[in-house]
Amino acid sequence: MRNSTLCYVEKDGCYLMMHRVKKEHDLNRDKWIGIGGGFLEDESPEDCVKREAMEETGLTLEDPKLLSVVTFVIEGGECEHMFLFKAKRFSGNLTDCDEGTLEWVPKEKIYGLDLWEGDKIFLRKIEKDCEFFTLKLVYDRHGNLLEAVENGTEKIK
Repeated sequence: MRNSTLCYVEKDGCYLMMHRVKKEHDLNRDKWIGIGGGFLEDESPEDCVKREAMEETGLTLEDPKLLSVVTFVIEGGECEHMFLFKAKRFSGNLTDCDEGTLEWVPKEKIYGLDLWEGDKIFLRKIEKDCEFFTLKLVYDRHGNLLEAVENGTEKIK
């Protein structure tokens, strides 16, 4: 079981998005995602998201808010728990990232990007002031979303 974080940093009606185009063998290759990554030993979700934000963007997150735990299941393979955050307060200057190209994207244009189908589900939830939720996303080996279940009972797909 792998643990990771993902954060949508918000500014002036935009989210900071990463277009994953720089790594050759990247599960997220050519997709647009928020910022984040895997836990290091002894990190809390908050430690991880702050470290990843600094490493990938040069920004220091102030009070990132945990909104969800998303469980990803890949058919016949790996399982991952992702801690989903949103951050509205940060300091520092945006730097280049070796994993992808960073861009402030207006929220109304997000769904025109090449996103994972499951990401669209949780992005719609976090656009509103939602309460904490869990989400289980099951994908096949080709990246097709097979099932989405919110809070353990409500099937979305």
